[in-house]
Amino acid sequence: MIFKEQTKSIPITKMMVWDAYKKVKSNKGSVGVDQQTLEDFDKNRSKELYKIWNRLSSGSYYPPVVKRVLIPKQNGKTRPLGISYGK
Repeated sequence: MIFKEQTKSIPITKMMVWDAYKKVKSNKGSVGVDQQTLEDFDKNRSKELYKIWNRLSSGSYYPPVVKRVLIPKQNGKTRPLGISYGK
């Protein structure tokens, strides 16, 4: 056998996804590159969260490319800002 198939399981639990969702919700998160609002997301929340968990835990999620730009702060330091290339 030339290639041996290996599967990589990423230990991401449903509780981790739920906690992340609650954090985004409490911060009043804004739309992402898919332009989906929290209001739209909440219409099918359990289905959407399951879909996210499934892709993350199976290793089939690949985030979109993001350009990192450093922006100046008032104290003279900088902070990173991610600019997505969209879909």
